[in-house]
Amino acid sequence: MKTINIFCFGFGQVAKSFIRKLSLENININLSATSREKSQKKKIDTLSYDSFQFDENTYDQKLINKLTDAKHILVSIAPIDGQDIVLKKFQKNFCQGKYKWVTYLSATSVYGDHKGEWVDEKSATMPTSENGVNRLSVEKSWMNTATKNNLPFQIFRLSGIYSNKKNILVRLKTGEEKIINKENHFFSRIHVEDIANTLFRSINNFKAKEIYNISDDKPCSSFEVASYAAKLLDIKKLETIDLSTIKNQMLKNFYKDSKKVSNQKMKKFFNYELKYPTYVEGLNYIRDNFI
Repeated sequence: MKTINIFCFGFGQVAKSFIRKLSLENININLSATSREKSQKKKIDTLSYDSFQFDENTYDQKLINKLTDAKHILVSIAPIDGQDIVLKKFQKNFCQGKYKWVTYLSATSVYGDHKGEWVDEKSATMPTSENGVNRLSVEKSWMNTATKNNLPFQIFRLSGIYSNKKNILVRLKTGEEKIINKENHFFSRIHVEDIANTLFRSINNFKAKEIYNISDDKPCSSFEVASYAAKLLDIKKLETIDLSTIKNQMLKNFYKDSKKVSNQKMKKFFNYELKYPTYVEGLNYIRDNFI
């Protein structure tokens, strides 16, 4: 049985889904991860792992040995105050370590607004939001570090993530979804399992210093997705609100950008067919199995 010694900076839904994918493939996993909580032994399903405290102010010194021993590194911590705290604290380790696979999870917000047109990995990056600006800055910092130190490093730019637990069906049922019908607004999404599957494929099919868009096959408006979700839940009429009434800055930023994110490079390089190629397959599966 193959063994993977992996260190996850951040252990949210993508990292957990990736670890579960490795388990499904009968891989022996030696896992360490970070959390804002105090260091402790934890479990994901039946797998025990070390969770080390790490935030912008402090970290458990004991994680250094685990980081040094690891061969695979997944970084999913978002920028804090415009910086990547992983590079800020541990850049020296990445200059010295003997890693096989280092992946940074970024976001398609780095592209900014392309007026509803298609973007691929060669498209201009002109972020309009603070999050997008910070993501792009961190990408460049990581790529510079990787180039200088010959790191086996790649970037995954993730579209809007949904999962079996966190999705528009749940938000509609709980009344949390703010539905805005903005004309000619396109965005892309991706089910967390498809991210995990692509991460898994990249372990044995890797090319250093590459960037991949991780998205599904059908960019569309949020209203189109909401309308289909409402149909699945037998909601007869969707109540919409005006964008000008929204106070949440992150949501406002979301509606600034309109683009269709191409996934052709991802699908071709990793020879991967999406499990949920559009929101239709994804939401149908969630409705039938979790709602």
